[in-house]
Amino acid sequence: MQNIEELKQVLAFVKETFVGKDEIVDLLGIALIAGENAYLLGPPGTAKSAIVRQLSQCIEGGNNFEYLLTRFTEPNEIFGPFDIRKLKEGELITNTEGMMPEASMVFLDEIFNANSALLNSLLMALNEKVFRRGKESIRLPALMFVAASNLMPDDEALNALLDRFLVRIKCDYVDTDQLAEVLQAGWALENRDGADRPAISPAAIRELQQACRSVDLGPVRKDFVDLIRSLRSAGITVSDRRAVKFQNLIAASALSCGRSEASLSDLWVLKYTWDSEEQIEILAGIVDGIIENDEQPAAHPRALINKMPKAEDLMKEVERLRSQWDSGRLSFEEQNLIKDKLRQAQSRSKWIADKEHKQYLTTEIDALWQKMLQTI
Repeated sequence: MQNIEELKQVLAFVKETFVGKDEIVDLLGIALIAGENAYLLGPPGTAKSAIVRQLSQCIEGGNNFEYLLTRFTEPNEIFGPFDIRKLKEGELITNTEGMMPEASMVFLDEIFNANSALLNSLLMALNEKVFRRGKESIRLPALMFVAASNLMPDDEALNALLDRFLVRIKCDYVDTDQLAEVLQAGWALENRDGADRPAISPAAIRELQQACRSVDLGPVRKDFVDLIRSLRSAGITVSDRRAVKFQNLIAASALSCGRSEASLSDLWVLKYTWDSEEQIEILAGIVDGIIENDEQPAAHPRALINKMPKAEDLMKEVERLRSQWDSGRLSFEEQNLIKDKLRQAQSRSKWIADKEHKQYLTTEIDALWQKMLQTI
């Protein structure tokens, strides 16, 4: 499919521009095909806004909107002010020129600074891609909304806002081993005029989003249902609405590989649907345990990449969990959380290359499981 090849060229270009950010770029590509929103979490200086800006600039012919939210940001700054000429005539019409209601790509930085005056309008825009003000109703042409923040929300009122972003991506500093490459790529970006930038049109992306809905999910339906059950059993909340929308991500993964039907490998995207940072490792362990059984030759490349754990780090984690269990003052919920983390460590231990280290770690994990069973 020509549109897929165009998008792949765009994503490859962004990856070349930002060293060590391939995972982030691939996930933004999946979200774009699925027509779902993405949230980036990470400290300042991790290129969150720069990556989104570069991707937006590759969407040729589409308007892009980027805004840094503060506690005092008003809806007018995002959606546009009232048209004064119409206001004199007694009509409340929004002047949306150059504002979010006309944008193909929208990036909202520090999203959780949104105040109550802005919150309701944002929730409708993110969920339904509609902006309403009085009698006025505007259908938004946005292909995808991307938001970023340095911290997770600490106000329950903002959880509804986070829920509107189906894909959650952790952005960290690049490993120091790649620092020289980062400096070189950053210098090249500062001096680039954009003439060599590949492009894809908003219309081409909409065609991909439409094609995404035609992907056959039948081959993974049972495994997907089992996975949702496993996540809920592990204490990870997955609403029926989110479970339905997860299917868009699975389909987008299949389509990005040129397939018209999904395979087990396409479930990799669900590793990026966490609600808290504590869930990241647990999700990865559960999902990796399923997709490792996929024999599909056209598996998504990202599904084949498992971050190789270090035996020393896993052993420290097991010792920490043993110490917590031995404290003897644990609620039922705390006990379950320790068990979930131990299951995750057990899953990741399968990827230890050194056989001796792997055997030692497996023995220690089994011993801790036995201790837990005896306590119960």
